[in-house]
Order: sequence, then structure tokens, then C-alpha cells
Amino acid sequence: MTQSISIFPPNWLGDVIMAQPAMRAIVQHSPDSDIHVFGRPWLNDLLPFLNLEQTTYQAKLTSHQKSFLFRNSFHAAWQAFRSGSEERHGFKHECRSLLLTHAYRPKLNMQHEHHRDYFLDLVEQAHIPVEQRHVSLSAKQSDVDAGIALLKEHNIDSERAICVAPGAQFGGAKRYPSQAYAYILKWLSGAGWQVVILGTQEEREIGNLCLAKNTGKAWNASGTTSLRQALQLVACSRLTLCNDSGLMHVSAGLGKPTVGIFGATDPSRTAPSGKHVSLLYKPAPCSPCLKRECSVSGHPCMVNVLPEMVRDACLEQLTA
Repeated sequence: MTQSISIFPPNWLGDVIMAQPAMRAIVQHSPDSDIHVFGRPWLNDLLPFLNLEQTTYQAKLTSHQKSFLFRNSFHAAWQAFRSGSEERHGFKHECRSLLLTHAYRPKLNMQHEHHRDYFLDLVEQAHIPVEQRHVSLSAKQSDVDAGIALLKEHNIDSERAICVAPGAQFGGAKRYPSQAYAYILKWLSGAGWQVVILGTQEEREIGNLCLAKNTGKAWNASGTTSLRQALQLVACSRLTLCNDSGLMHVSAGLGKPTVGIFGATDPSRTAPSGKHVSLLYKPAPCSPCLKRECSVSGHPCMVNVLPEMVRDACLEQLTA
């Protein structure tokens, strides 16, 4: 009889990507199992890029032989318990140990060590071997072709396209100033690069501000694409420029040239995996604060990263 396994990924896009090596270890350790990923609906768009063979998205949780919880909430443990899952693996958090059959004490602290290793700690304590500790994503050719077709619809050449994600769902403290982005994109468009802004509908005005000085072809796609379409655009473009965000992790994991700007967060804890990544981090005395919103006048951790530094990092990646 085929073994069934449910995986509860984290709730944020970037954290899901950082948990990918741990989830992949589960898949590789159970090649003949029926594996389901349970969580938010957008996981269905993300799953084709995660390199998790024989894994499908499950919108409604059912009973499985084993469940692995990468979410630390009491609610996630309660869901796994109520589903009737026979084995429930997760970390001890929020007084949920009684709901888990295998409750582990984390050996790593997410406040000080890399999130990727924190997630790997869970599967290693469950005695699952880990063959690959870094994120490895892939895009099917059909997704790349779909991204190219979408760019063509908006008169953008994929060979000259740069994806820019100037927002940050976690909060404004992680967001590089729109005025600075405007100068960077002006310089890049002047060099012949074509800008595609990615983000949510709520971030659309941020995208407009970033394009205020743009002189070349551009498309503010904020709020107009599904997550899968946004990933397709990243997969077929030449570069991704972004704050510390989920799309930064996706781009780097796909092996795309990626420039990420850090300020309120610490790259030693959330740096993306990738061979073509440039990270810009010039901390102020108050950083990394890990706050959602900056409480210091002038947002110094971001102001310390000069627009010229970002431009030069992009051009270095584009000409490498």
C-alpha cells in the first residue's frame, strides 16, 4: 500500500523557498509515497517550480500516515491532529507538543541562524537524510515560453527585460525608497534595459513612483498577474532587482541573476541561495531591527545603500 504524506509549508513565500531543501529531502526519502502540500491557495501556483516530484497541492486536508509541519502555529498542529494523521512531526511551539507524535526541540534559533538550516533541522531530527542543503528551483520550458509571450503582449523584449519588485509584504521597513528606485530604473532604461514591475494591487502606486523617471519601455504589472505569471516573468527575464522578499528567493533559486537590497533584515539569516546573487547591505546602528515599519527618522539602513551602488550591481550582473 502506498504511503501518504502531508507537508505543511510555511505561510510566507520566501520562507517556503527557504524550506524547499527540507521538503525535497522528504520527497527524495519517500520516492514511492503519495505526497501532498497543504496550505494557502497560492502554493498551487508555486508548486511546479519547487522540484518536488510526485507532490500535489491539497486544498482540503485529509488523513495521511505522516505529516511534517514547517509552520510553528498551534493551529497547524491542531489541523494535523484533527485530520487523523498517524505521525505528526514538528517543533515544540505554542504549547502544541501534545498534538504531535514527534515533537522536536529546535537546535537552531531563527533569530540568529539561517532559516534554511532551521527547516532542515526538522527533517534531520526526523532521521531523514539531506542530500542538498541549498535551494534548487526549476521552471518548465512551457512556463518560460508563457512568460515570454506575456512580455510580448506588453511590447517588452525578454532579452532586455528586468523584473523589479519594489514592495515588501512584510512591511515598509524592508522597502527601498521609491525615489531611489526611480533613479536606478532611469539609468538602466537609458542603457536599453526594459523594466517590468512586479507586486500586488496594493503596491501598484509604489510601482508608478519607481517608474516616474523611466525613459524606456516599461510595464507596471503590479496587481495584474497571478503568482504563477509573476514567476514565469522572473524565469524568462535577464535580472531580478528587489528588496528582501519572496521573489528574491525565487529568482535566486532559479539561478537567475539577482540583486537584493537588505536593511531591516539580516542576510546572514535570510540570504537567498543562488550562484548569481548580489546582496547590498549597509547596516545602520539600529539594524537589523526585524521590525515591520521603520521607527528611526530617515530610514538610515536603506539610505546607506546608494542608488549608484544598486545600479552598478545590476550592470555587473547583466554583463557577467
